[in-house]
Amino acid sequence: MPWRKSMSPGLSVYRLGSPFQGTALACPNKAVLARPPGSGKFVTMDDTALDDLKLAAEFPPATHDQWRHLVDGVLKSAPFDKKLVGRTYDGLRIEPLYGRAASAVPVAGRQPGAPWQVVQRIDLPDPARANTEALHELENGATGLSLVFAGSIGGYGFGLPPGPDALARLLDGIYVDAGIALDFDLSVPSREAPLHFAAWLKQRNVDPASTNVRFGFDPVRSLAHQGVSPLRWPELAALLVKLVRDLDGQGFKGPFAVADARVIHNAGGSEAQELSYALASAVAYLRALEQGGIALDKARRMIFFRLTADADQFLTTAKFRALRKLWARVEQACGLEPRPAFVAAETAWRMTTQRDPYVNMLRATIAVVGAGFGGADAIGVLPFTQARGLPDRFARRVGRNTQLILLEESHLAKVADPAAGAGGIEDLTDKLCVAAWTLFQEIEKTGGIFAALEIGLIQGKVATVRAERQAAIAKRKDALTGVSEYPNLNEASVEVLDIAPVARPTGWPAVVSAEPLPSIRLAAPFEVLRDASDRMLAATGARPKVFMANLGTAADFTARASFAANLFEAGGIEAVIGKDASSSPLPSGERSTAQRSGEGEQSPTIGSNPSPGPSPSAPDRPLPL
Repeated sequence: MPWRKSMSPGLSVYRLGSPFQGTALACPNKAVLARPPGSGKFVTMDDTALDDLKLAAEFPPATHDQWRHLVDGVLKSAPFDKKLVGRTYDGLRIEPLYGRAASAVPVAGRQPGAPWQVVQRIDLPDPARANTEALHELENGATGLSLVFAGSIGGYGFGLPPGPDALARLLDGIYVDAGIALDFDLSVPSREAPLHFAAWLKQRNVDPASTNVRFGFDPVRSLAHQGVSPLRWPELAALLVKLVRDLDGQGFKGPFAVADARVIHNAGGSEAQELSYALASAVAYLRALEQGGIALDKARRMIFFRLTADADQFLTTAKFRALRKLWARVEQACGLEPRPAFVAAETAWRMTTQRDPYVNMLRATIAVVGAGFGGADAIGVLPFTQARGLPDRFARRVGRNTQLILLEESHLAKVADPAAGAGGIEDLTDKLCVAAWTLFQEIEKTGGIFAALEIGLIQGKVATVRAERQAAIAKRKDALTGVSEYPNLNEASVEVLDIAPVARPTGWPAVVSAEPLPSIRLAAPFEVLRDASDRMLAATGARPKVFMANLGTAADFTARASFAANLFEAGGIEAVIGKDASSSPLPSGERSTAQRSGEGEQSPTIGSNPSPGPSPSAPDRPLPL
């Protein structure tokens, strides 16, 4: 009978590993063997006796070669790499099996046992309504607010207006010195919002040192996000130093500048590209601050990072861990003792879908888990209806409570770097470090992040990966649940606020121009097809249809019919399921014509499996006529 051991300081508990109900008691420094109900006895052992138990002593140690031999027997002649080895969009190899990385050490990050900040976005264009929502968020569990201004990377069509009056109305009644965190997500028109905030504090005699503010200056943001910059890099660097010195002199603790790599992720870039962009941006800001007369040790504490967390949990965790290792390497190269930087996370815009938006809740949950395990200091969740418009209070509450449940009920933050020592995560982390460092060196050779954007180096690399992603989505190699897989043509609608998107701010001088990095959603091409289907339904009362004549028994056609129905309905074409062609809803006189030419309101598809097993050369899908 198998036993499982649960370990904690001063407590050892053995519990039955079988599914029947039993009883277990636990005492400090003791272990209790659980017995089935009715046994009437509990047997206790000292820790020393438990340590002597060799639970696998009667089994010979298994080797990787033995496992591989068994796998090859199952695969027969199929290639191992093709069937079981995965690859990321950076070309990094992901093995199917990893051993423990015994020599690994935890990556220093968030303070051990401390929760990350639960950050809620405030992006309503009306400052009064934004104030109401901000107060509601803080009263219901949020520990930080992201002030999202119109035109920022994280605006996604909405955002706060710039100007001191709008900021003052937004912050009315909010005690910014009560321990909450503020994160400024800025755009070019709102670049002076931190100065307006400082003036607002001064009017109220609030000590800047008592606040927790991340100001979010990001001089390269405009060139990357919108393809124009109002100043050249030397002038931008000097302006950054001036702003940081001003706020630092007033007593703010910072950080002040952000290396924001969301622009790469939103554009379809890879993990290594995201990391290299963040690293190159941070190094550029570090140099600028040092050249402005700020000591390196102080300058590094003035910089923080923003990364994106998506639905690839393990890759997200590895990415956040890799960032800390990469930045520690930069600190060492500067002659500094590494110390953890502040790393903020936001769930991915590009993974959100308009169709079946409730699945976005699941995607966001996985993303939060990945970022939390990766050591993120603050996490913001995009509401599940973000792609449909400006989210209402319910959607925002779901995003907030997703984090609160993971923190308060799942206790995800209680263990520092829980992925340390896991072979797969350690391998991905190290490979990402190597790939990102190589790209970072390439950026540095061009003259730094601004120069690399100006000549299009970064945009070209991101465009290549974006094209690969979009091709994989179009061919359904990368699945989007609810969109390209398991679509629901009769899905219920969701509510969003009846507020029109805000026009992207323009009008500042374009002293430097470059190709902008687009902000994409991977589901958009399928959503275009679904929108066309909806328009046809509204105009004619019916969607485009395809009749599926399934031959044989359910066991013969179910798998292929399901595949075909998913395929057609992903494009908004309703699949009409029938046992055979005689059950087609087409008029009887039109069936043979439609079967021969495909003419008519609906096209027939035949799905069957005439032989006991599919032949190697037969397509594993229905054959359209």
